[in-house]
Formats: sequence, structure tokens, C-alpha cells
Amino acid sequence: MPAADFEMNEIHWMMDMFNTIDVGLVVLDRDYRVCVWNGFMENHSGLLPSAVKDKNVCDIYPSIDEKWFRSKAESVFVLKNRSFTIWEQQPYIFKFKNYRPITGKADHMYQNSTFIPLSNVRGEVSHICIIIYDVTDEAINKKELEDANAKLESLSRTDRLTGLYNRGFWEESLKKEFKRMQRSAGCSCLLMLDVDHFKRINDKFGHSGGDVALRHIADVLKKTLRESDVIGRFGGEEFAVTLVDTDIEGGKIFAERVRKIMSESTILFEENEIKLTISLGLAAYKPSYTKHELWIAEADKALYFSKENGRNRVTVLDDIS
Repeated sequence: MPAADFEMNEIHWMMDMFNTIDVGLVVLDRDYRVCVWNGFMENHSGLLPSAVKDKNVCDIYPSIDEKWFRSKAESVFVLKNRSFTIWEQQPYIFKFKNYRPITGKADHMYQNSTFIPLSNVRGEVSHICIIIYDVTDEAINKKELEDANAKLESLSRTDRLTGLYNRGFWEESLKKEFKRMQRSAGCSCLLMLDVDHFKRINDKFGHSGGDVALRHIADVLKKTLRESDVIGRFGGEEFAVTLVDTDIEGGKIFAERVRKIMSESTILFEENEIKLTISLGLAAYKPSYTKHELWIAEADKALYFSKENGRNRVTVLDDIS
């Protein structure tokens, strides 16, 4: 084969590969005008090379984050070094719809990209080539794994019946608050509460009725708490609340509000009405506590004083000590 024919074949093969490879290839000049737009870009954008040639890429695709894009491209023009970006930094450069069957749930194509400097005969970077890789499958798989891990983590710290923190996670949070109090000498309160005569509710309405009652208490607490407060199901029908940065007066106001709401509310269960009351014990942090378990024991002491002295009441530890 003559050398000229071989060279023509080489060019033909290169152009054929250029237009059929499964990556996007875009070449831009110094003014960000499109010089090359391969088959991948045409297929996913629906724009012919002839329709985009010599047009500013940001005008063609207004969805491009222009500030970020120019910063990325300018570093390649000036420093003459390649630059890379991954979908976790920037989900995409060109917002293409996702047509991949495996990850059809994604509404757009996730992309990794490479910016390559292209020099002219004088060694000046006159153009850049952007290579676009479709990494949608990888991105969705990673996101699904992260979501699954997050759900598992949530399950490991959540009480399934009430949706509150379980005892283990709540107590870990109390340990952290206890250590913070030791460092800062601030004020926080610990509130323990227990359902009065809960066995009667279970006996009359069954365990399903008791579960509804516990969920009702959890809902009231969640609606009443501030975001900074931490609530957990301590065990059975007992709940614990860490009132962060709250003095004893503020704790009493909160506890009395919760007690009143519970005593005045009616819980509907299978056409029945469940009425209940709660007893509460409140203890403020004291520097004399050497470990967080002492704080729990003191709040528990106040709680049981409430239960042994009429129930449906709030007891502050300092009032009985």
C-alpha cells in the first residue's frame, strides 16, 4: 500500500475512532469557542458539530457553572498542566440526561473529566481538550451504598418503636454532654420520665395499645423539644431527656409543660380512648458528679420520688435532697 494511501487510512481510522469512542471530546480555543465536538457529545446533547462550531461553550450550555469552569480551564491554559475533576466535586460539566439502563433512576449523567492543554507549533497553549467520562453507574452505586450505610447507622442508634434514640446512643450523647459540663462549668439538666400505671394500659388495651401510648409520648416530646436537646427511650415506659444549656428553672418549665400536655391529651386506639399521666424527675448537672451515671441516678431518684408521692408530678432533686 502506498504511503499516501496508508496515511489517508490512518486519518480515516482516527476520525472513525474519534467519533465512536464512548467518551466525550471537546476542543475549545482561547475564547472558549468550540472547535471539535465528537459523536459522544452529539449523541448526548442532540447538537450537531456544525451547530456548535465556533460558538462559546457557555452560550451553548447555559447550565455550565461558568465561574467554576473558567477557573478550571484558565489554570490549564496558564500552567500548561492537565487538570482533573470527579463527579463528587462537580457532578457534571454538561448536563446530559441519563439513558443508562442500570442506573435509570438518575436524572442526569454523572461525569468525570480531564482538561488537557493543546500547544501550537510555537509551544503556546492555544486550545484545551476536555474529555468527558460517563461514570453514572459508579456514582449511583456509591450513593446507594452511602445511603444504605446511613440507614444502618440510623437503625443502630434508633429505637424502632418510638423513633427516638435508643438507650445506648442516648447515653453516649449524655457522656459527651457530661464531659462538656466538666470543661465549661455550664448548666444543663437531665429529665427522666415514666408512664404512670403503664401495666394497666397494657392489661386493658393490650401491648398494641401500650405501643400507641409510647409513640404518642415520643411525638409530644419531639414537638416540644429544642433541636439542641437530646431524647431517648431509656427502657420500657421510661424516657430520658438531656436539656442542653438549661438551668433548673428552665428545666422545671419544660417538664411541667410536658406533664400538662400528657395529662390533658387523649390517645385514640381502635375506637377507644387512652388517658395517661407521667411522673418526672429533674436533676441539674453538679460539679461534684464524678461520672455521668451519678447524674442519671440523681434524676432517677427524683423520678421515683414523684411516683411514690402521688404521681403525675414533677420533682426537682434539690427539693428532696
